[in-house]
Amino acid sequence: MASTAQSRIKSISYAKYGYMFIAPFFIVYAFFQVWPLINTFILSLHGNGLAAQDTFVGMDNFKDLLFGGDSRSVARVHSDFFRDLGNTVLLWVGNFILQIFLSLLLAVWFTDSKLHIPGQGFFKVVMYLPNIITAVSVAALFMRFFSNSSMCLANSLISGEAIRFEDSAVWSRAIVMFIQTWMWFGNTMIMMMSGILGINPSLFEAAAIDGASSGQVLTKITLPLLRPMVVYTLITSMIGGLQMFDIPYLYHTSPNTVNPLLETAAVFVYSKFRVNPDKVQYGYAGAASIVLFLITALLGLIVFRMNRDEDEHRKKKERKALIKAYKQEQKMAKAGGID
Repeated sequence: MASTAQSRIKSISYAKYGYMFIAPFFIVYAFFQVWPLINTFILSLHGNGLAAQDTFVGMDNFKDLLFGGDSRSVARVHSDFFRDLGNTVLLWVGNFILQIFLSLLLAVWFTDSKLHIPGQGFFKVVMYLPNIITAVSVAALFMRFFSNSSMCLANSLISGEAIRFEDSAVWSRAIVMFIQTWMWFGNTMIMMMSGILGINPSLFEAAAIDGASSGQVLTKITLPLLRPMVVYTLITSMIGGLQMFDIPYLYHTSPNTVNPLLETAAVFVYSKFRVNPDKVQYGYAGAASIVLFLITALLGLIVFRMNRDEDEHRKKKERKALIKAYKQEQKMAKAGGID
């Protein structure tokens, strides 16, 4: 009797209480993330314009976006989408390379016990501050520095002809890349520092005893062990970069006119909701959103696949195979009546 009661007590599962605690997150996530995504896909299957937005057109919007068509309006939507997608990738890659290099360099400096940099806390706070400033404020600030106006700071300092920063592909894109780097490198630096501080200090001590140089410690110890944090940073930066909207949208002095050199895929989606109310293109906006989501998901899977630990993956497959074989043996034993 006692053994039966004990086995009953041991068989009690408290997992349901855990599900109850995490249920609010999944409910909110489903309401604000999953359902909008499903609704966006439904929207992408319908026509454009107020008269046609309830008309089911299937995959026509995706075909127009990706392959174009004979109609001038369809060809323009196709060319604009790929132009904006190219701008998005260019702006993200340009700012991410500089951001990750600068963040990693500063993180290594701040965590190196040999340097003894004074005022580290102050510098960390100052470098993180741009991350908490609103994008509107940052865009307005840099418009005062670099714009087409002869009264901006850069043009007022030069004596020659005023530079039209907004109309220059090189200048406008370089400025947006710099703004994105300036806003986010502090956050990335903090994450890199947390990753470096999580590495076992005995590894650095052993390297110092063996006479390893700073470059060897960086390439042989820090970077390999920091790979999970770099992958995480790459994934989050890629998601944010492909959804880049605020700075490219706000960097212009002409009212209600977005610079085509900076127009990103997110701006393309937004513009289809902001055109003349009689000519709204919800179908194209929904299709572009789904394409952008699929591109982000595909790139994320590729990054995870490229950075996967093959040895750990092989061991995991072997464990699964052993568990499967064990369960099969148990099943056969029960079927044969063997205890």
